[in-house]
Amino acid sequence: MAEEIEDALAAVGPRLRALRKQRGFTLAELAVTTGISESTLSRLESGGRRPNLELLLPLARSYGVPLDDLVGAPRTGDPRIHLKPIHRYGMTFVPLTRRAGGLQAFKMLIPAAAEPAEPTPQTHGGYEWVYVLDGRLRLVLGDRDLVLPAGEAAEFDTALPHFLGTADGRAVELLVLFGPQGERAHVRV
Repeated sequence: MAEEIEDALAAVGPRLRALRKQRGFTLAELAVTTGISESTLSRLESGGRRPNLELLLPLARSYGVPLDDLVGAPRTGDPRIHLKPIHRYGMTFVPLTRRAGGLQAFKMLIPAAAEPAEPTPQTHGGYEWVYVLDGRLRLVLGDRDLVLPAGEAAEFDTALPHFLGTADGRAVELLVLFGPQGERAHVRV
């Protein structure tokens, strides 16, 4: 039992580092939002500091995740559905729908990058609707190069060469509706 606890505690640091990088935070930014010094945060991530509740609770709040996610607690007895992220093309996709075929919904996370990626437009069958939750999305559609800030949406036929990336190097969060057979989102006022 003691070995299991030590293994769980040892996994917290890498989990914290991965979460910070995924969210696009620097240690300095995280120190400001949590009130925890940069050196303590660095030692937590490297395993040089043992995690405790006083440190993990502000981190869970800053990342907007349950404490269980930081410590890798087992999901026993929990009736909620826990969606499994998919990592592709350097991005994270969290499926929000589970049915096969038809319109699919995803939360998409584009990580921060020192230099925004060079566009590599792709095509595939279907129709897409995107809504930017946070950050600034660079959307390349054919010969158009657009920047969508948080709160803006776009829709397009995916047969048109397209690219989605960070506009300014900071992380981007968006909702994506995708219709593989060309279904379109119907918006009513």
